[in-house]
Amino acid sequence: MLKVSTLLSASVLLLTFGAFAGCGSDSKDSAESQVNSTSSSAALAIFANQNGKIDIAGGTAHIPVMKKAAEAIMASNPNITITITGGGTGAGITKVGEGLADIGNTGRALKPQEIEKYHLISFPFAVDGVAIAVHKENSLSNLTKEQASQIFSGAVKNWSELGGSEGAINLYVREDGSGTRDTFESKGLNKDTEIPQSANVVSSNGAMKIAIAQDKNAIGYVGIGHLDDSIKGISFEGVEPNQEKTKEGAYAISRLLYMNTKGQPQGLTKLFVDYIYSEDGAEFIEQSGYIPLPK
Repeated sequence: MLKVSTLLSASVLLLTFGAFAGCGSDSKDSAESQVNSTSSSAALAIFANQNGKIDIAGGTAHIPVMKKAAEAIMASNPNITITITGGGTGAGITKVGEGLADIGNTGRALKPQEIEKYHLISFPFAVDGVAIAVHKENSLSNLTKEQASQIFSGAVKNWSELGGSEGAINLYVREDGSGTRDTFESKGLNKDTEIPQSANVVSSNGAMKIAIAQDKNAIGYVGIGHLDDSIKGISFEGVEPNQEKTKEGAYAISRLLYMNTKGQPQGLTKLFVDYIYSEDGAEFIEQSGYIPLPK
């Protein structure tokens, strides 16, 4: 398969309170006001008098939620530093399992052998849908499971075969180990579908979105929280890919998003997990296009 890289697909986000402090007093006040408007002092009170660092790695669908939570926490307490590293579900499992991260994010449930090997504990916190996406100028509006399987197997190679304009279909898929890929292939395609080696491989939801936006003949998939005006999410089996339809259970390509820790979380890691389940966390989850779950 062909690997695709973009300038905007960096997987590491280092978020520190100093990012606000270095912007001048007006920018600082504006940034802090924005954070405070979407977070409650009551929920953040658990971080008072705390200090230290939390390292988070894994699923890229989780990043918008993790980033909002991290910004709120660090704005309330400059003695806490939180790093967020992407890399996908596989990286999240490996890094938390090997002690390289405090929280490993996954876009699928852990496999029994992963739990046994690393003694991981999972915390499902949101429901996400995975949307089939095309270039915003593409006239395609819906695909059945059978049609999607024919496209992603390479059996259907030209948009004209689907009633569109003449043009070779360019496939974009996620890397092996991606939770987004696992969900899409298990719920959006027939079981016997084999992805051709000629498919372009991207390493994150963000990179997928950029690739599709730049290629008029592209088709791929992203978490519904990543859909915006730069690309077009199409219906699957006649159902639109949105939060409401996913919550109702009407949209078939859906999954849970998980935080995972090695053993029961302790200290700052436990406080972060608890904060994601707070009212603040629920708001961040909804703002990111997902559906919050109770602990």
